Amino acid sequence: MGLLIRLVITAFALWITTLIVPGVEVTGRTGTETVLTLVVVAVIFGVVNAVLKPVIKVFGCVFYLFTLGLFALVVNALLFLLTGWIARQLQLPFQVDGFWAGFWGAIVMAVVSWLISVVVPDRPSRR
Repeated sequence: MGLLIRLVITAFALWITTLIVPGVEVTGRTGTETVLTLVVVAVIFGVVNAVLKPVIKVFGCVFYLFTLGLFALVVNALLFLLTGWIARQLQLPFQVDGFWAGFWGAIVMAVVSWLISVVVPDRPSRR
């Protein structure tokens, strides 16, 4: 259940990102196509982050230390760009136009996801 909630939160954050960040777009012809695209791109984003981010952190730990963590912003932008590229290869109507769109898109995604996660927790509380 937590995975499904996380997927919905990510898809919603992705939708908000497309509204706020110029260069991050979903161009579905219908509302259903747009929602399905957002869900599939959220899955792609989750897989890319789950697989590549830990590897990049291990091999790039020196850059993280030297930049006091600012390198994470570049990594997040590149992972967001990679998500857009994969979506394009799958012929999904989603695109990220360049590094700066990926940079701001990744930041907005992170902030919106965090805000929603504060309000809607992943796991129900155990009493």
